[in-house]
Amino acid sequence: MTRRLWIGGVFAIVMAVTSTLGAQWPSYPTPGIPRLADGKPNLEAPAPRTADGKVDFSGIWMRAGGGGGGRGRGNGAPPPPTTTADGTPLSTFGEVAGRGYPLPMTPWAADLKKKRMADNSKDNPDVWCLPIGLMQYHNHPQPRQIVQTKNLILITYESNYGLRYIYMDGRPAPNNDPTPWWFGYSRGWYEGDTLVVETTHFLGEERAGWLDVNGSPYTDALKMTERFRRPNFGTLEIDVTIEDAKAYTKPFTVRVNQRIMVDQEMIEFICNENEKSTDHIAK
Repeated sequence: MTRRLWIGGVFAIVMAVTSTLGAQWPSYPTPGIPRLADGKPNLEAPAPRTADGKVDFSGIWMRAGGGGGGRGRGNGAPPPPTTTADGTPLSTFGEVAGRGYPLPMTPWAADLKKKRMADNSKDNPDVWCLPIGLMQYHNHPQPRQIVQTKNLILITYESNYGLRYIYMDGRPAPNNDPTPWWFGYSRGWYEGDTLVVETTHFLGEERAGWLDVNGSPYTDALKMTERFRRPNFGTLEIDVTIEDAKAYTKPFTVRVNQRIMVDQEMIEFICNENEKSTDHIAK
């Protein structure tokens, strides 16, 4: 199986699942949604707020456009942007910093990525139904749901049925040499209307450390800082700074754009259920 066929197969499965969503699940109006006179959601309405006045990031979110490879563009249409207006690279599922942005990799990291690509990304944790890493979760075509409370934010990912905890109670990062986490250990706080999340203590072994489909690596030295903003009801912007001295010679920042999904539900996706594809991968 070539890498292109494998990636194409992933997207084909996702799109097939998405296209049948209406047939599988009842449609129920999401409560508390600002709507226009025709009943459609008002995506430009102000972002909702919690009882204590903080921006509320709750909702089901889909990966938004930008930074893609131009699939489906009509002849003569301009290519999609690869950066924000201020030059921040737009992250993609295939490449963490999108196309055309040279990652500041250490020689070890560059060699590992070349090996992963030469192996057709067969060791990507997504292939083996393992947690795929925060950046791949951010960029995956399947949705994710944010559930926000005062002291804890949960993010459930439809892909591989992932669950992430972000602690909002002011606790410090653990300092007792804890067992590392596939999702890292995340702590969050507000700076104005921006939710800042710092994540450390990642499981950095080779099967876990993938920032994207092409295998840009990370290690147990990774510190990821995310800055979540919700400029209006329908838009989520996440600026992610990657710091990992073992894999990269300097920190870099990328943007992930997501859009709200209303009047629908997450589906139960159990990756290992009747899973047969790995039987065809050379061990």
